[in-house]
Amino acid sequence: MNAIRKRRSGFTLIEVMIVVAIIGILSAIAYPSYLQYLQRVNRSQAEQLMMEISTKQVQYFLDARAYTATIGAGGLNIPNRDDWTCAATCSNGRYTVQVDLVVGPPPAFMVQATATGKQAGDGNLYLNSDPTYASYVEGNRYRTAGDNKW
Repeated sequence: MNAIRKRRSGFTLIEVMIVVAIIGILSAIAYPSYLQYLQRVNRSQAEQLMMEISTKQVQYFLDARAYTATIGAGGLNIPNRDDWTCAATCSNGRYTVQVDLVVGPPPAFMVQATATGKQAGDGNLYLNSDPTYASYVEGNRYRTAGDNKW
């Protein structure tokens, strides 16, 4: 009597290797795009904080007739949130945000976000209350308060 072959279910080694290769190719394409997305998200968070600082500076100026360089308690009173820690400056693992004052007349300020760590390749961000305060430098993003684009 001939040996009866049983049909075995499962995947062959070649099939598994092909699936692993396809997953590897898709990952190699998707991962750099994901890193760029994270960079844009981190930049957006820094821009939002900078806009909040700008708004609080205007409110502070109306009360004190001067701007302040202190972002946290005793100045603009911006609280710690998400992964931002605010005192004299605000920082997280990707940006350090500080306020530089311009002696008037007229008084002005500049909010500067210095990129650190993995975000350093994205460049620094600047928000000016006075457009004559700083000049453009390649690799950095400047914005004048009231402008709608970085």
